[in-house]
Amino acid sequence: MKNDLGDLQAFVTVAHSGGFREAARAAGVGASGLSEAVRRLEQRLGVRLLNRSTRSVVPTEAGRTLLDRLTPALTEVAAALDVVNGFRDRPTGTLRLNVPMAATRLVLPAIVPRFLAAYPDIVLDVITEDSFVDMLAAGCDAGIRYEERLEQDMIAVPIGPRVQRFAAAAAPGYLDRRGRPRHPDELTAHACIGGHFAGGALLPWTFERDGATVNIAPRGPLTVRLGGAAELAVEAALAGTGIVYLFEDWLRPHLARGALEPVLEGWWPAFSGPYLYYPGRRLVPAPLRAFIDFIRAEAP
Repeated sequence: MKNDLGDLQAFVTVAHSGGFREAARAAGVGASGLSEAVRRLEQRLGVRLLNRSTRSVVPTEAGRTLLDRLTPALTEVAAALDVVNGFRDRPTGTLRLNVPMAATRLVLPAIVPRFLAAYPDIVLDVITEDSFVDMLAAGCDAGIRYEERLEQDMIAVPIGPRVQRFAAAAAPGYLDRRGRPRHPDELTAHACIGGHFAGGALLPWTFERDGATVNIAPRGPLTVRLGGAAELAVEAALAGTGIVYLFEDWLRPHLARGALEPVLEGWWPAFSGPYLYYPGRRLVPAPLRAFIDFIRAEAP
């Protein structure tokens, strides 16, 4: 039975996205076109692949079976076709990266403009996502994460600074009113601007010095979701609301101009920098290969 490859890809995109509108946004096409493609496929196969409702689109049992077989097959087809890119003078195509907010702010600005200047035929599509995500199911070629969040079967390439630190800081006016902590334990008496993960778990504040580690559960008037709302925490600290705990590089401009003052700087913990990660498959898309080669060449 002959089936159009585009219709198969449409089905996979809709199934992974959980809806026609979401799939249309991800694929950059019209939702009606995707709906028609799936309808044609179901008609040719003689079986319903998706259960549709006003709230969601969910694969049927037949749809799940087809999806499990199609996803790796279509990935290999795309990779095989991309081999042709190697015969071009310059690689072309779209590179989709799944990146946490911290990397979009602290890592990519030093890399992206120079990479795009070196490869003008590549389009870079950056999706910001701070929670755990199935990168391939999200339609991305690669992602950026820190070591503790890397999946076991992925190839990891260092990207950006190799050592970073968490920093605590507050507005000088706040510290004049409430005092300047000399030990992490004293933070329990301060207004701490906390952060929580997507699942709701609170980020503990870790401090280290001379082999000693102190973990503090921050308590205060404001808690924000890490990633997208981190800037609100910074603005609140600048306004004198309390002490903020974030990437040192994120706070550095405010520290440099004196709008924020370091708190317990001798205790700031260091951690390893982020990695670009991608599936360990034999064929790597040309835009991704170009990006990997670029960051490796730029590594100190």
